[in-house]
Amino acid sequence: MSHTDQHLTVVTHPLVQHKLTLMRKSDTSTASFRQLLREISLLLAYEVTRDLPMTSTRIDTPMQPMDAPVIEGKKLALISILRAGNGLLDGILELIPSARVGFVGLYRDPETLQPVEYYFKVPSHLGERLTIAVDPMLATGNSSVAAIDMLKKAGAKDIIFLCLLAAPEGVARMKEAHPDVPIVTASLDEKLNDHGYIVPGLGDAGDRMFGTK
Repeated sequence: MSHTDQHLTVVTHPLVQHKLTLMRKSDTSTASFRQLLREISLLLAYEVTRDLPMTSTRIDTPMQPMDAPVIEGKKLALISILRAGNGLLDGILELIPSARVGFVGLYRDPETLQPVEYYFKVPSHLGERLTIAVDPMLATGNSSVAAIDMLKKAGAKDIIFLCLLAAPEGVARMKEAHPDVPIVTASLDEKLNDHGYIVPGLGDAGDRMFGTK
């Protein structure tokens, strides 16, 4: 269940929306927040992998041989935009344990709100893999655009951006910079505040996941 245009898909499945509401609550504990993020990321993974290419292989069932469907091509690549992206990564890996995993380390300068790179390590042959970049929050879009820039330089061609929450400003920034990269999210929220946080949002996802401030 989702609302989709060419660039943005909002997953409206009742389980996704219910878990997201629990995550938004300010009194949800760190442990519960982390568990809910793991659960919701698994559900979002169903949506983001909906159109994986398929082929068939010959197998033997206990009854007879058959041509059975399997996913075609190289193992997909999951790219966590550190540090909060790791919360989404864990749940998706439960569903797709064979996926290759990479990491992009970016932090947002509190004064300029611009991304600063500190780490980059990704799987080989990105150009032959579906590449799913994950980060719970698409706020200003600056870090996300920078991460996608880096992935494209590393050879990625087929990229999807998966997030928990998106702000209209971030969606517009991504669409302008990377119109070929679709966004899948659980909610398109109202706006950004003066500090670049999503409103109504859920606060800082990384802080809530790891119990830091």
